[in-house]
Amino acid sequence: MKKSLLLILLLMATSLSYSQSKIGIFDNHTDIGQPKYPGFASYDEHAQTYTIGGAGINMWGTTDQFQYLWTSIQGDFILRAEIDFQGGGVDPHRKTGWIIKNNLDAHTQHINASTHGDGLTALQHRDSIGGPTDQVISKDSFPDVIQLERRGSKYIMSTAKFGDEFTEVSIESTVMDNEVYVGLYVCSHNGNIAETVKFRNVRIVRPVDPAFRPYRDYIGSHLEVMDVESGHRKILFSSGHSIQAPNWTIDGKKLIYNSKGRLFNYELETSMITPLNTGFATRNNNDHVLTFDGKLMGLSNHNDKDNGHSSLYYMPATGDSMPIKVTKDGVGQSYLHAWTPDNKKMIFTANRKGQYDIYSVDIATGKETQLTNQKTLDDGPEITPDGKYIFFNSTRTGKMKLWRMEANGANQTQITFDEYNDWFPHISPDMKWIVYISFPKDIDPVEHPFYKHCLLKIMPYGGGESRVIGYIYGGQGSIKVPSWSPDSKKIAFVTNTRM
Repeated sequence: MKKSLLLILLLMATSLSYSQSKIGIFDNHTDIGQPKYPGFASYDEHAQTYTIGGAGINMWGTTDQFQYLWTSIQGDFILRAEIDFQGGGVDPHRKTGWIIKNNLDAHTQHINASTHGDGLTALQHRDSIGGPTDQVISKDSFPDVIQLERRGSKYIMSTAKFGDEFTEVSIESTVMDNEVYVGLYVCSHNGNIAETVKFRNVRIVRPVDPAFRPYRDYIGSHLEVMDVESGHRKILFSSGHSIQAPNWTIDGKKLIYNSKGRLFNYELETSMITPLNTGFATRNNNDHVLTFDGKLMGLSNHNDKDNGHSSLYYMPATGDSMPIKVTKDGVGQSYLHAWTPDNKKMIFTANRKGQYDIYSVDIATGKETQLTNQKTLDDGPEITPDGKYIFFNSTRTGKMKLWRMEANGANQTQITFDEYNDWFPHISPDMKWIVYISFPKDIDPVEHPFYKHCLLKIMPYGGGESRVIGYIYGGQGSIKVPSWSPDSKKIAFVTNTRM
């Protein structure tokens, strides 16, 4: 009995010791190459930020000295963080970034996505143990967003000043092991001092297998919220399931999201998750939308009585009675995106007459009104809180771009023009901003696929230049429904990774 108790206590102590050594998503930290002054690393659990202090004479030539916050990983991955050097610095060559290492020796092979105090940004690498260091210099300068991706034997460094699109450089390398150390580092480039860097929005992403089958194979999800003004993000909840399309309740207390065809409430204060009762509607796609007053919930549910076609329904937002069907059987696929402010009509994307256009439907009569008429795809409509305009996305000029029209369909006008594929415009409740997701330039414009490098962008409500507020790995389901907080200060969205 005593031996059993002793064994249990030892196991508990071992588990506690390991858990205490964890620093956020990292396993531990250490000084590489024995710098004169020891470094440190800490994690602010509330803000989800990291602070690293590091000394070291250099990270070049045949050996390195730096403070390293690390974990280990196998296969492909995406590393991303936003950096902030603390103070003016002493040596202009102080540097920070992500580094991949085969082991924790000072002279090992490595690949290092680095930015320096003087603005130099380079993908640096040592290809043999104790060998020289080489680099590919980026055109970017003074970035504060650094991403390093391994894709087979290819290593891609993507950097940007926050708000801008990425600049990329890459190398091919076969010197790294499948299982490697990855992490953030700081090197002061002066053996007699230490420099400090703060990191936010730190993510280690394990991407989907390239052979995955869309809509059959899924990876895990993070439910995130962002302060729109600062771009600072926090992960609220992580799941091995695919979760999609969070939207805020009108009281600001909950998020509602979809997973496996069912809806769930996430309580922001308590982190409690509870199912939202949608009755027979258990094949919901990610098009659930609340009315502006928060009283009704609209659904797009695959209707078993209509060959599995998506149909529109509505119900009390509390989920305490059965959904009421709006669209008729046999009319074609219908995907909800918005309510009119008076709660009398739904705005949706519909497959009618052999093409996808934007329609409204009277929920009392089921009468539909066609608002666009294009052979190309129109999708993602959202009406403004004052009911005057509908913003949507369309491929009618080639790429998927954002458009605006009057609520009756008149005066359809394009409002974004770059080479990305822009989807799902969401208008802030105060009508000052539009947030949307940009898919990569090289995808089919009519698709909004899962598991891509995407950008969350914001533009003034009245039009003008867009800027990036989020660099994400996600896509389908990330930000498909209205997802602003009621005070217009935050957005909710989903990102993806293999758990």
